[in-house]
Amino acid sequence: MRTRTIFRTVLLLAVAGGLSSVHALTQEELVARIQAAGYAQVSDIKSTAEGITARAVKNGKAVTLVVDSSGQVKERN
Repeated sequence: MRTRTIFRTVLLLAVAGGLSSVHALTQEELVARIQAAGYAQVSDIKSTAEGITARAVKNGKAVTLVVDSSGQVKERN
């Protein structure tokens, strides 16, 4: 019984560890994710309380982005 509980705990931790947050991304992976969302010239990447912020260009317009903990890329107004 104890071995089974330990196995389930280890399995649960392994699965949970596989669900990466935005903070676990490398800078290259983060830039790739932003570029995949249609942005170019990604710069000024910073970690803030609301997530990762960055500056980028989309359709010739400079924008500030926030990448939240789920990895969703949003423009900040």
